[in-house]
Amino acid sequence: IRAIGELLANELHSGLVKMQKAIKDKLTTMSGSFDAIMPHDLINAKMITSTIIEFFTGGQLSQFMDQTNPLSEITHKRRLSALGEGGLVKERVGFEARDVHPTHYGRICPIE
Repeated sequence: IRAIGELLANELHSGLVKMQKAIKDKLTTMSGSFDAIMPHDLINAKMITSTIIEFFTGGQLSQFMDQTNPLSEITHKRRLSALGEGGLVKERVGFEARDVHPTHYGRICPIE
């Protein structure tokens, strides 16, 4: 089980690696004095913001909050998924992974 913080940290790390590569490329292509270079000339924050926006809006695990009633909000926040980064792939999931284990019957909500 991975928490949202760990998944977000992985995405931020990949965004920072992209930004680091872009800064190195800019430094190698620049000619002249490095004394006149300002940080805002090198750093492009759009790489990090686009990574964060993609994670929260277009990620495989992102969903809109179910706000039908307070109980549905609580159950939505407690849901787990076996999909996502490092998890199962939807196209290659076998029947064993889809079956409900008998020990999970007590955790299934009869309302949902």
